[in-house]
Amino acid sequence: MGGDILRIEGISKEFSKVRVLNNVQLDIEKGEVVGIIGENGAGKSTLIKIISGIYTPTEGELYFEGKRIEEFNPLNARKLGISLIPQEFNLIGELTVFENIFLGKEYRKKVLLNKRRMIERTKELLAELHTQIDPTEKIQNLSVAQKQMVEIAKSLAYDSKFLIMDEPTTVLTGSEIEVLFKIMNKLKERGVTIIYISHKLKEIKTICDRVMVLRDGEQIVVEAIENVDEHRMATLMVGRELSQIFPPKLNIADEKVLEVENISVRGKLKDISFDLRKGEILGFAGLVGAGRTEMAETLIGIRKKSSGAVRINGKEVTIRNPGDSIRKKLAYLSEDRQGTGIITSFDIIENITLSSLPEYARILIDHKKERAAAQYYVDSFKIKAASLQTALEFFSGGNQQKVSLAKSLDTKPEILIVDEPTRGIDVNAKREIYYFLNELAQKGISCIFISSELEEIIGMCSRVVVMKEGKITGILQGNDINEEEIMLHATGLKGVA
Repeated sequence: MGGDILRIEGISKEFSKVRVLNNVQLDIEKGEVVGIIGENGAGKSTLIKIISGIYTPTEGELYFEGKRIEEFNPLNARKLGISLIPQEFNLIGELTVFENIFLGKEYRKKVLLNKRRMIERTKELLAELHTQIDPTEKIQNLSVAQKQMVEIAKSLAYDSKFLIMDEPTTVLTGSEIEVLFKIMNKLKERGVTIIYISHKLKEIKTICDRVMVLRDGEQIVVEAIENVDEHRMATLMVGRELSQIFPPKLNIADEKVLEVENISVRGKLKDISFDLRKGEILGFAGLVGAGRTEMAETLIGIRKKSSGAVRINGKEVTIRNPGDSIRKKLAYLSEDRQGTGIITSFDIIENITLSSLPEYARILIDHKKERAAAQYYVDSFKIKAASLQTALEFFSGGNQQKVSLAKSLDTKPEILIVDEPTRGIDVNAKREIYYFLNELAQKGISCIFISSELEEIIGMCSRVVVMKEGKITGILQGNDINEEEIMLHATGLKGVA
């Protein structure tokens, strides 16, 4: 530790006269890792956007290395040595990995770009992260987890003094998280300071020196990490004791609503077979690259199967595109929220009714009916918004995720596929979604639940399909649904090789 690198004095922020952050005070030492936690809408994103120069505070001052920050903009923050790894990716899909990493700071040979040197440096950065990504691959061809690793590599390329990580592990596996934490500890040894935002309280406890809790824009407490456990952090976040996180599991019915028989996709899936029962929550587990998302995308017509059959309610169906899937009462919540889930420039109503618009239109759109539907979901999911006309770009990641789920549900599906449904959502909002999905199941809606978080797979699902490298390695039930058994199948140490 080497004295304060950042001093936050009475920082407040208002939007349209609504105060979203109020009188935050914090001194951060050089080489320290400070966790910031709070429910969605607590003010975390607003605070880090002020520190990284995206927002100018309404009140208060920031001092970096003892000097008052006069100019709030991302370029000035970058010059000071402040880098932000955003929750939503800031990458250009049409450019390659190395072009994204060195955008705006390209290596040159006189006037020409030194592509060879940038590619080699990109290989070095990715090797540090223990990830095998081709530096010349276009971003649009990468998985969500690979994009996250590119974002981290991009920040390492800047040699930052002060690094802000906003939910960096939501799509990473346990082994990838371990690598990230090792890198963070190395950075800390070099004197790099880190602000770490996560809804995974176990991670906060593991990697942080201190933790700040925000609630409704107010600073509740700043504590040394050894003085708080995960339960205490969760209680401080929500301002009350939390009841049971997961609802009781439901019994498995006999009636099959979906039967998947030997479907394959060249280079992605091989002989996938399983069934889904009426009112069941069926889990899909596996490491990154296991093929879970590819399986979901095949079912809804984004990917074309090369062989196999799909039956809904006993009848074989052909689903060529997502429109077909909606007509077959099958809906999908994408893991890539901003890529395919929502349109951030649209408001709540426009997003929620985007896939179900024919239900609101005869000759003209019934805006009253649209508004009523949007209000129902806002109330059901406790979505925090100034109004139904608020554009989603002003929402926290968790509230955007709730709107994305509402959009999927508004098509009135009988089968719902949710891919990483609690990504970037706080512990209380997770609980609300778990109970909401359980209520849907009780009403007879069947759910395929894809998640990288084993805790929620174990807590939510009556059966669990485990995948590895595009194949199913096991379908678990009852007492076999535990972390050890799932990981043995996910790594190929047990089950079909």
